[in-house]
Amino acid sequence: MTESTDTRSPELVFEKPPLTQTCGALPCFIVAAALALLAWKLSGVLLLMFGAIIVAVALRAFAAPLERYLRLSPRLAVAAAVILTAATVIVGSWLIGDRLIEQAENLRQRFPEAIAALTAWANGHAFGLAALQVWETATVGEVSWSKVANAATQTFGAVGSAALMTVVGVYLAADPELYRKGLVRLIPTDYRAQIDEALLASGQALSRWLLGQGISMLFVGSATAIGLALLGMPLALSLGVIAGVLAFIPFFGPIASGILAVLFAFTTGPSQALYVAGLCVLIQQIEGNFLMPFVQRWAVELPPVLGITAAVIFGLLLGLAGVIFATPLMVVVMVLVQKLYVDGVLESSSAPHQQQHEHLPAPAQRDA
Repeated sequence: MTESTDTRSPELVFEKPPLTQTCGALPCFIVAAALALLAWKLSGVLLLMFGAIIVAVALRAFAAPLERYLRLSPRLAVAAAVILTAATVIVGSWLIGDRLIEQAENLRQRFPEAIAALTAWANGHAFGLAALQVWETATVGEVSWSKVANAATQTFGAVGSAALMTVVGVYLAADPELYRKGLVRLIPTDYRAQIDEALLASGQALSRWLLGQGISMLFVGSATAIGLALLGMPLALSLGVIAGVLAFIPFFGPIASGILAVLFAFTTGPSQALYVAGLCVLIQQIEGNFLMPFVQRWAVELPPVLGITAAVIFGLLLGLAGVIFATPLMVVVMVLVQKLYVDGVLESSSAPHQQQHEHLPAPAQRDA
């Protein structure tokens, strides 16, 4: 008589499936393609909204100490941050505004002189002649008035976009919970907590990146202005401000500001241009090897390859605005991929298999 054995399988523990498993492969692909096409068509609006989010995150970071130490409500803290920021801009404009505008006008007027000085120096050297030939090959014809008008139109459009981003950013900073929760309510209920956690983490990462980048911009701008003044360079203040602003764009911004400073140094002489180039390299080495490693202890560290790749990809897809917002976009993308795909799909999909393996019964041993 054989012994009856319990062949019932043990109870298995399953977690909820990842978000990508709630629909079939083809419907998910169609939805993803439609969303990608919509994002491409609305890329300008989405970039504008992302700029407003950056403004809102910066205001919230400024308002947090006011809210904590002065016991202000979130809206009052944001209002105080806006007032203090506006007051700082007004006082700065009153102190150095006239001088800065005058130097900016001198920069515009002396730009042809700087180009002529660089061309004259290049014509006397073999390397310079080769570079001029490459430049002449790359440029076709003269700059037409239509292109100048187009550039002027884009400039006015950029000023209007910046003003709109600022206004929308103030409203977002005043009540970020309202907009985040409204966005989360569009997600199926099973995944709202995961999406909300990812949005909060991306906001915190963006805030820390802005803190580190702000310190970098302040150092690069002030060090460039002081260094150029010590070298006897004219228009040192305006060149320093430009260097500080362009430092918002990692990798490519410092290169552009360095080239501009060296270009104007040629109006004084080739030796001065060499000194200015050495100063720019020194500032970037100090910023990259000493300042940023210290700042990145509490800020967000973005691998250089990802930053450069993001600038190239977003620049090709979205133009100059894509280059400007490439690094903060990559910071947000990194956090969302980590939270939604790595943690939410890969690790959650492997957890049920591990639990199933743990609950499987041990094979029965047969009697000899």
